[in-house]
Amino acid sequence: MSGGPQAVPAVRAVVFAYHNVGARCLRVLRAHGVEVALVVTHADNPAENIWFERVADLAHDYDIPVATPDDPNTPDFAARLRALQPDFFFSFYYRLMLKPALLAIPTRGGYNMHGSLLPRYRGRVPVNWAVLHGERETGATLHRMVDKPDAGEIVARQAVPILPDDTAGEVFLKVTLAAELALDRVLPALLAGTAPHLQPDLAAGSYFGGRKPEDGRIDWSQPAAAVHNLIRAVAPPYPGAFFDFGGQRIVVTRSLSRPGWSGPGGHPELYTDGNRLFARCNDGGVLSILALEVGGEEIAPAALPARLGHNPIPLPLSFPLV
Repeated sequence: MSGGPQAVPAVRAVVFAYHNVGARCLRVLRAHGVEVALVVTHADNPAENIWFERVADLAHDYDIPVATPDDPNTPDFAARLRALQPDFFFSFYYRLMLKPALLAIPTRGGYNMHGSLLPRYRGRVPVNWAVLHGERETGATLHRMVDKPDAGEIVARQAVPILPDDTAGEVFLKVTLAAELALDRVLPALLAGTAPHLQPDLAAGSYFGGRKPEDGRIDWSQPAAAVHNLIRAVAPPYPGAFFDFGGQRIVVTRSLSRPGWSGPGGHPELYTDGNRLFARCNDGGVLSILALEVGGEEIAPAALPARLGHNPIPLPLSFPLV
């Protein structure tokens, strides 16, 4: 009988991953000695702005095989995954749902990292929705995958603050770190089979769908806080908040709240004061406009009135009928 140390078999996983969260969490798995048998990610979309880290590139650096199926739930792809005999599936910002038949393959279950404090903001683009709604906190949650989106047992959460002028892109950087911290903290217990699993109260949460570029159209009849939240929620690298004036599209890419500058409500307008541009909203609240584009060209905000031939610039109270 050998008295030497017994080798601990490596835990094997298939990782479904995309975006910065996918790249950081893949690094965490590697740091904890998880054997990643396959990385499943998305092929680049030529119409999409790839401003984030490509998981496929990181997998190639680690000599991990990569697959980019249009649908991972097909019988042929399921057979390929089954042959790998994984202990776990991990999903890190992968955009497609894994159906129950696929989730039955790993012997120890599948886990997803979601960019909110579940059960709040289940569904799509949770960071953008949280900023849009003026939340002061969000985070990342690791949960077991089930047939309903973002509804499984929670095993780890990490909160981060949302500051009043943070853009969704800035908050996403915080959420990426939160995901890394949450996974790194819970992974030893998860691999050992001792991590607590807490059932979320879905009735106390919320669910949101995806957003389209047209959803960034500014409704100037809204209060200043709501307009500011929209600008923050869709600021670059997202498509941006916009309005049309005189046949030109103006995209407001950065604003700053001025809570002490509110006055009587009235017709909303853009106006200059010195070398700065301000928006007076329908409730009398004022925003500083720090950056904008006209027809795809970035210009100094204070130059907008001269560009459009109006000072102040009257703003529409409702969306145009199209």
